[in-house]
Amino acid sequence: MEDELRALEERLQVDITDYDLLQRALTHRSYLNESQEAGLEDNERLEFLGDAVLDFVVGAYLYERFPEMDEGELTALRAALVRTRTLAGFARQLDLGRSLRLGYGEAGSGGRDRTPTLCAAFEAVIGAVYLDQGLDAVTELMARLMEPALQEILEKSLHKDAKSEFQVWAQGERNITPNYRVVGEEGPDHAKTFTVQVRLEDEVWGEGQGRSKQAAAQAAAADAISRVEKQNGQ
Repeated sequence: MEDELRALEERLQVDITDYDLLQRALTHRSYLNESQEAGLEDNERLEFLGDAVLDFVVGAYLYERFPEMDEGELTALRAALVRTRTLAGFARQLDLGRSLRLGYGEAGSGGRDRTPTLCAAFEAVIGAVYLDQGLDAVTELMARLMEPALQEILEKSLHKDAKSEFQVWAQGERNITPNYRVVGEEGPDHAKTFTVQVRLEDEVWGEGQGRSKQAAAQAAAADAISRVEKQNGQ
């Protein structure tokens, strides 16, 4: 296992000092159920930490990268970069699947290439890198991974199609058309910030802010899509 961890360390381009931490980030819950090793932990706590670190690092990166971009578009961009399938894509670039410790059943059913499993493992690895090497190391790693993905998102305006994507899901799965409602306005007339909620009937599914109502609505839709993905394990 140590050789595999060293190989992953090279792919991450991060000097890891605590291999036990990295190994825990790669340990799926199913492995614990079938292993006799004492004191094992799965990667779910590191996944929780990595999720929070990613939100901050990606947000800070975009804030510096696009100094003139308003909050709504920044929020939509961040949502596109930290969504489940994007993070799973980063995991595939790093070939995390081959390094995962899975139970036999999970491995046999395709777990090494399952999008939710890869996303969770990537978040856990980010949590491990943060604990081992700090925020700067995570920022450098994410900058290398994000920039190509960011260029594709911008070129194809993928972050601006959140309303359409959420509407397709809502009408297909719930037979409901999303309703967008402005719930807050702050600032002077020439520089207002709007807060918009998207609802399915009376239930709030997402909330976002922006310098225009449209930007805030896109951010709210992106927030709603993230909720859908988490619920569906995508």
